[in-house]
Amino acid sequence: MTIPTGEITVPDVVRELAGEALVTPAWSNELGGLTFRVDPVPASVQRPAYFVKWAPRSDRAAIEGVDLAGEAERMRWAARWTPVPEVLEAGADEDAEWLATVAIDARSAVDPRWLAEPETAARAIGAGLRALHDALPVDECPWTWSIDDRIAVAEALAAGGQASDGWSAEARARAADAPDHDRLVVCHGDACAPNTLLDDDGRWAGHVDLGALGVADRWADLSIATYSLGWNYGPGYEHLVYDAYGIDEDPDRVAYYRLLWDLG
Repeated sequence: MTIPTGEITVPDVVRELAGEALVTPAWSNELGGLTFRVDPVPASVQRPAYFVKWAPRSDRAAIEGVDLAGEAERMRWAARWTPVPEVLEAGADEDAEWLATVAIDARSAVDPRWLAEPETAARAIGAGLRALHDALPVDECPWTWSIDDRIAVAEALAAGGQASDGWSAEARARAADAPDHDRLVVCHGDACAPNTLLDDDGRWAGHVDLGALGVADRWADLSIATYSLGWNYGPGYEHLVYDAYGIDEDPDRVAYYRLLWDLG
């Protein structure tokens, strides 16, 4: 997920939802998906700012399980226990899906404010992940993000000619050699730094992008949360996530779940 640069065409459905409001591109992803921030003009407490995610339909998106209606369902479920965006609307047509959610009064951990304070951001990511894992009830969660689920996605991508460059016989063997579970939790499913929100005091304030939320080992999230620090802040901050979470690093599990991430 990256901040868009250059000229971005706003899809018609986003324009229709926004009306006269100000539409600003916020994020883009490798599948062609776009996220826009919509600010009512003039600003109004009756009509808060919100975000619209828009995802074009494609074979790869279908294999990877892009399902914004499903994400809306996950957010409505998770909202009973943890701060996530309020769902306004979810819809789809033959070309794309979209999801509108109320903006939380907080900033992404990769906002320029927190890129300048990576230690604060890393600690907030760890604390937020621990709070999420402790709050969401495993026994009540209807979704999984299991190793088998993720290997199946990688195999489907390979069968469709869209496999990762690393999806070799050796990688398959490594993926099949999974470590035992440490602790099953309801994982975020994409715990990269941008998906943790911080308040102005540098404390975690919520999570976004819960489309893959489901039951898995907690290291499935921890390995990617720490992986993403290098992409966003540079090296040297992983220990702060573990400290804030309250856990020692497990290099074997980290390596395994990063392999799964890279494969699919």
